[in-house]
Amino acid sequence: MSVEAPDLAARLASTAAEHGDRTAILWQDVAITYAELDRRATAAAGLFQHLGIAPGDRVAIMVGNTPQFVEAHFGALRAGATVVPVNTGLTRHEVEHILRDSGARVCVVLGAVASSVLDVADAIDALEHVIVANTSDVPEGALGRWRDLRDEDHPFTPVERNADDLAALVYTSGTTGAPKGAMLTRANLAANQDQSLSGRFRIETDDVVLLVLPLFHIYALNVGLGACVRTGATMVVVERFDPTGSLDLIEEHGITVILGAPPMYIAWLNTPGVHERDLGSVRIAASGAAALPPHVFDAFERDLGVTIWEGYGLTEAGPSVTSNAVAEAPRRRSVGLPLPGLEIRLVDENGRDVEVGDPGEVWVRGPNIFQGYFGLDEATRSARTDDGWLRTGDIGTQDEDGYLYLVDRKDDLIIVSGFNVYPREVEAAINTHPDVQQCAVVGVAHPYTGEAVKAFVVPEAGRELSEDDIAVYCRSRLARYKCPETIEIVEALPHTATGKIKRAELRAS
Repeated sequence: MSVEAPDLAARLASTAAEHGDRTAILWQDVAITYAELDRRATAAAGLFQHLGIAPGDRVAIMVGNTPQFVEAHFGALRAGATVVPVNTGLTRHEVEHILRDSGARVCVVLGAVASSVLDVADAIDALEHVIVANTSDVPEGALGRWRDLRDEDHPFTPVERNADDLAALVYTSGTTGAPKGAMLTRANLAANQDQSLSGRFRIETDDVVLLVLPLFHIYALNVGLGACVRTGATMVVVERFDPTGSLDLIEEHGITVILGAPPMYIAWLNTPGVHERDLGSVRIAASGAAALPPHVFDAFERDLGVTIWEGYGLTEAGPSVTSNAVAEAPRRRSVGLPLPGLEIRLVDENGRDVEVGDPGEVWVRGPNIFQGYFGLDEATRSARTDDGWLRTGDIGTQDEDGYLYLVDRKDDLIIVSGFNVYPREVEAAINTHPDVQQCAVVGVAHPYTGEAVKAFVVPEAGRELSEDDIAVYCRSRLARYKCPETIEIVEALPHTATGKIKRAELRAS
């Protein structure tokens, strides 16, 4: 794919012109063609203009995986606005922070969570209109229902936008502090769509893609929705992940591409009867957002005949950085090679390149790298060098062939008696235990060693596992200072909507 493709907002119109009769969205019992989706996006753009939205204004979208999200997203881009996708699971305080910080003038919100927006709307000067979706009643304070307003005859006036104009303000998960708005231009998002469509991850027009990861997250938004619209693929849009229900959809619709995260693949492996399911239509199964346990990769390939192509990315990169899909073959524990047009460096604390095999902070440079954090100059300077390198905060190693292996987050490093302990290394050791489904490791304060390792372990369904079992297992595989000082057997781990472990929550427990 060439980055010379149409402007980000024009990609839907271009695909609709070429593949108008092809189904764009399958949602519940609704099928929407690309021609119809294009018409709805134009109507949405006309509505936003009618409400006074001008190029550069922000439009917040707090809607789940539904056609309304897609219509509002492309309508806002078509009107020249900046999209602010908002997690539907946020608290009222978190929603208020994002709406106030972004300066959104309009918010399209899911009816079920509209109260979290309407409760704070009067206190946010910039927010002028709240529109509800997926509801029969219009709550007090809302302008109206999305479908009713969008279907009104508000003429759309085309606008000219530049590639360097802001397309999306995507707020980080906030697992290490208040969410920051990552500024991604139209060129940033378009470039990463095209980069992601390289190698084996080449979504074609006749593909059927499972979109169950939340569209408010940059991974599903740009690599999923954006890349599908770029090529004219059919999207099976699902509001909530259900292991059995999603397997039904794979068989029913002949899903060929899965965009997933580790918790999804783990849940499928633990679904009764999964080995009798027909997954033969799946040609691409991608995993990102968090580390994929090696035993999950092995089980899918060995028992289900599906190879999971693991990759790596982050919001600030729009998001994809590396993928096994651009390599000749996937390597266990590796997140693959850099996507086309991307440079990667691993550097030490002094900014010098490390030797092959040595750990260093991952630095990334390319046309998809964000412009900085909205209104946060100091945070931007900390994240971006003057010559365009993004300091990711992730620690990794590279082998002689350039494959990247993530070690851990720089901020998650545990220092025990002066020795560095990377949680991922300890987690990898524990995850090899046959009775372990998943685990997470954090650092906790210790009076003698400064910090100590604490492990939270989820047993496989139906298996009995004790703290002593894990302690003995670790001592046979890890240096003494890396072994968990305390171990807690738990039923589940707290995750973000995209599968990242909430380490801050575990530290506080």
